[in-house]
Amino acid sequence: MDSQFIVYLRLGFQHISDIQGYDHILFIVTLCAIYSYQEWKKVAILVTAFTIGHSVTLAMAALKIIIVNAYLVELLIPITILTTAILNIAQVRKQNSRPYLSYILALCFGFIHGMGFSNFFVAIMGDSMSIVGPLFAFNIGLEVGQLLIVCLFLGFYWGISKLWVVPQKYWTWVCSGLGAVLALNMIIERI
Repeated sequence: MDSQFIVYLRLGFQHISDIQGYDHILFIVTLCAIYSYQEWKKVAILVTAFTIGHSVTLAMAALKIIIVNAYLVELLIPITILTTAILNIAQVRKQNSRPYLSYILALCFGFIHGMGFSNFFVAIMGDSMSIVGPLFAFNIGLEVGQLLIVCLFLGFYWGISKLWVVPQKYWTWVCSGLGAVLALNMIIERI
């Protein structure tokens, strides 16, 4: 395999799974909090929508179609987490599901999260003529990392539900509530 492909593949995986930048992990966990482990296909589509939004933004930044205000984006990222948490809680209360809205929001929030990484991505790309290979490799790494996070999260819920009876709505409330609190903390730190 091409060494450049491996470099960008690792970069994508490390970007999403970096515990130092836990905002991405928190977003994925909060995004998945409304789903049970039996709904893994819906979750896979959801995180893929996020990856598509993320990759579109990276491509636009690499092609210099957009220029990102880093401060604004760093503030918007925890707002996407908070919004997702609030929507999860509201959706449980109404007991209705709007998966298409979730997919659209994941795509849009992917745009925002992609902007958070775009300045770094553009810097490492340098004056490279082709963004296709690096962007493709990066997004495969990102998707693999997200799916691993999803598997760990849903597996954890499955394990908990085997030990104790934990209704889905309580799981959603707890996970989304924690996501909201951590997101509010990040928003306050970044203001």
